Amino acid sequence: MAYYAAILHMADAEKNLAFRPQHLAYLEEMEQQGKVFAKGPFADGSGGMVIYIADSLEEARKLAEQDPYVKEGVRRLELHEWKMALV
Repeated sequence: MAYYAAILHMADAEKNLAFRPQHLAYLEEMEQQGKVFAKGPFADGSGGMVIYIADSLEEARKLAEQDPYVKEGVRRLELHEWKMALV
């Protein structure tokens, strides 16, 4: 298992509120399946980030691309493997 940072850049602020309930429901489902480590919006309103737990970049991409925000063009996805360092 590895961690993957899905950075969700705001692409359509008008659609954001309309698809927020579906986005949150999707993330809740992923959390229940043990696929989300952390999530939250950026304070400046430019988007947000989800840290997925997956076996591969391909799996993480599939998870992230199923997010309604990504599917509906509300947010633009940028995905990176995250090498979390514990301090």
